Amino acid sequence: MGWFSRRGADRTTPTKLDREATAEDLAALEAFVTSRSGVEFYLEPETTATDTTVVAIAHDGEWIRRRTGSPRAAGKIAQRHAIPLYEAARTGYPERMRAWNRAHPERRAR
Repeated sequence: MGWFSRRGADRTTPTKLDREATAEDLAALEAFVTSRSGVEFYLEPETTATDTTVVAIAHDGEWIRRRTGSPRAAGKIAQRHAIPLYEAARTGYPERMRAWNRAHPERRAR
């Protein structure tokens, strides 16, 4: 029947299921960093569904996730603001982020 055949697929075009990073994404990270203390960046690698992302976590555990387009772009922001940049796959996320999520269940609905 050929339902699972790859003959008709265009292999030259990569699949992008989600949007790429925008200037607004980078501006949101900058605003988060400048308006909160103790911010750390946790880099998440690009996947087939999402561009490279950074989770910015403040001292109290509040966090945001935004696309950066590349690890280099995340590194530039981190360097400019003298904040640490970790690889989330290696270090995991800090407990304060999980505690903040438990204290703010309305945030998970988004």
